[in-house]
Amino acid sequence: MTSADETPARVGVFGLLGSGNLGNDGSLEAVLGYLRAEHPDASVDALCGGPGAVTATFGIPATRLHWYRGEYRTASRAAAIAGKGVGKLVDAFRTAAWVRRHDVVIVPGMGVLEATLPLRPWGFPYSLLLLCASGRLLGTRVALVSVGAAEIRNRPTRALVRWSARLAAYRSYRDTQSRDAMRAMGVNTAGDEVYPDLAFSLPAPRASEPTGTPGPVCLGVMDFHGGNDDRARAEEIYRRYLDGTITFVRALVAEGRPVRLLTGDRCDLSVVAAILDAVDSPLVTAAEPASLADLMNEMAAADTVVAVRYHNLICALKTGTPVLALCYAAKSDAVMDRMGLGAYCHPAREVDADRLLEQFRDLEKHAVELRQTLAERNQVVQQQLAQQFTALTTNLFPAHSHAHTPRKAP
Repeated sequence: MTSADETPARVGVFGLLGSGNLGNDGSLEAVLGYLRAEHPDASVDALCGGPGAVTATFGIPATRLHWYRGEYRTASRAAAIAGKGVGKLVDAFRTAAWVRRHDVVIVPGMGVLEATLPLRPWGFPYSLLLLCASGRLLGTRVALVSVGAAEIRNRPTRALVRWSARLAAYRSYRDTQSRDAMRAMGVNTAGDEVYPDLAFSLPAPRASEPTGTPGPVCLGVMDFHGGNDDRARAEEIYRRYLDGTITFVRALVAEGRPVRLLTGDRCDLSVVAAILDAVDSPLVTAAEPASLADLMNEMAAADTVVAVRYHNLICALKTGTPVLALCYAAKSDAVMDRMGLGAYCHPAREVDADRLLEQFRDLEKHAVELRQTLAERNQVVQQQLAQQFTALTTNLFPAHSHAHTPRKAP
C-alpha cells in the first residue's frame, strides 16, 4: 500500500496488446495481476495495438500505439506510403509524450526482441526503440519483463532491437536462449535474469483424470509461413505444415478420436477452416477461445494436446496435460525442456505425419508419468515467478520494496 507521503506510481504497459493474439494478452493479464496484488494504488494505462479491446477486457485506459490507422496494412499507393512515413515521425512525439506521464513502463513478456515470425524493422522494432529511448531521455524506467529474444540477421531490425534492449532500465528473459541471443547481438546481459514466461503465473484449471479409454485430443493450429529468413519459401512451409496436420487429423479420426481445433490468434481461423473443409467429420470441431483461460479450459478437458503456438504450449503445460510441440523457434524447444517434455518436439517447418503420429503414440503411452513430471515442474515454475515479481518491485518500485513480502504465485 502507498503511505501518506508517497504518490501512487504511474505505470504504463506497452506492446501489441488487444490485437487478437491471446499470448500477448495473457502476458498483460499476468502483469496486471501482479500490479493489483502488490501495488494496488498504482494508476495503470496502456499504449497498445488494440486499445478498445484492452479497455473492454482489462478495464484500464488505453491509447492507440500508432497515429496512422493503416499501419498494419500493406502500403501500395502514394498516399498510404506518405501516411506511414508521416506516422513514424508523429509517433516519435506521441510515444515520448506518453512515456513522460509515467514513472514506470512495463513491456509484459512477448517475443519483442525476436524475429521468429515475419517482421519489418519499421514496424514494432521501431516502436520499441521509441519507447526505450524516450524512457532513457525522460527518466522513466522501462522494463522488458520475461521477454523472448532471438539472434536477428536482418541488419536494420537487429540494430533497432539491440539499441532498444540497451536503453531499457530492466531486462529479464523467458529462457536462457533469449539472454544468450542478446549477448551475441552485443548487449551486456551480466545483470539480466531468466524467469519462466509470465503466462505461467495465470490461474489454471486442474486437468481431467484419464478414463482409461482414448479421449479427446486438442490440436492448436497456426497460420504458419516461417519466419523472417523464410520469406522465399513461405508458401512451401505453409503447405507442408497444413498437409501434414491434415494427414495427422485424418489418422486420429480414423481411430475414432475426437479432435478439438484451437487457435491463438485471429489469423489462425483460416487454418481451422482449411482443416474442417479437408476432414469432413463430426469428430472434428473447433473452439473460439477469447483468452488463455479459455484455452486452458479446453486443454484441461483433453487427454493430450498437439500445438504450434508458444502460448498454446504453455497453456497445456500449465494445466498438466501432456503436449507434443510443433516447434517453429528455439523458444518452443526451451519451454518443453524446462517442463521435462523435451523429447516431444517436432519441427513445424518439416512436418512428417508418420513421425508425428509415432511421437504422439509415445506421448500417450507415457501420459501418466508425464502428468507427474508436469505437476513437479509447475511447482518450481511458480517459485521462480514469485522471485520475478519480487525483483520487479525491487527494481521498479524502490520506495515500496522495503515493505514488500513476496506473494505466492497462483
